Amino acid sequence: MEKDKIIILEDRGLISVSGLDAKDFLQNILTNDMSKVSDTNSLFAAIFTPQGKYLYEFFLFKSKNCYFLDCDDELTEEIIEHLTKYRLRSKVEIKDISLEYSFGIISLEKFKELQSANKTKNETILFEENHLFIDPRTNKLGARIISSLERLRLIIKKLNLIVDDNKNYLNKAYLIGIPIKGTKNLKNQLFGLEANFEELKAIDFKKGCYVGQENTARMKLKNKLRRKLLPIETNAKLKIGDDITFNNFKIGKILISDPYPFALINLFSPNFSEFKNKEVLIDGKKIRVKNIS
Repeated sequence: MEKDKIIILEDRGLISVSGLDAKDFLQNILTNDMSKVSDTNSLFAAIFTPQGKYLYEFFLFKSKNCYFLDCDDELTEEIIEHLTKYRLRSKVEIKDISLEYSFGIISLEKFKELQSANKTKNETILFEENHLFIDPRTNKLGARIISSLERLRLIIKKLNLIVDDNKNYLNKAYLIGIPIKGTKNLKNQLFGLEANFEELKAIDFKKGCYVGQENTARMKLKNKLRRKLLPIETNAKLKIGDDITFNNFKIGKILISDPYPFALINLFSPNFSEFKNKEVLIDGKKIRVKNIS
């Protein structure tokens, strides 16, 4: 991404979680360690099923005594309903505040300029009342801005930023193996480790209990990872659920379709090394499983 460009994200939601018990409440549910979330540090995290399967993903940041979940706007209401099931007598308030905020992506280079202006090396900063943080999954995807629409317009003008096509951001994420669109289709379809959440730093293996922790820790400890979510390269039209074959062996299934397709791919029997970056088949159509390691 070019230094003086910004990408506006139109499909993000924002959930606030506040109250006396907010930190402990989230700590018992989310995959990452809430003690690491502060005004100067943000995280990527998830919610799993009790069996350790993928449910939801989001970014976590904090301002004063309130925690914020930057999530897919299609899932905002669903995430709130899910969190509410665990609330019981906890002193927490969960709100959808999506309409009050806008979301943008800037380059890592531009973020570092703003760091310098703030005289800090923190990876989460407040710049003229705008929350900015380097993407916790990988700095290759730049930094995120969360602010009111009015303040976002002001910062675009003040920094002389040019609004870029969000396809450039989506394509870059796809090429490095991070799905942005279609993640709702992953729900209950794969384990968190199969979704590359260890590599994306969404799981803290030292934090203790959270929903799905037991199976996740067992898979990690016993090295039971046998499948992995990987991008698919093809010009063919794909459908969710399509089987992928190699030498008459089923090696995977499409979980996210066009325009940025991903599939859950077997790593063994046959071994992934036999077909990585080679043409494989879906209903006779040639595709290629991209190796992102």
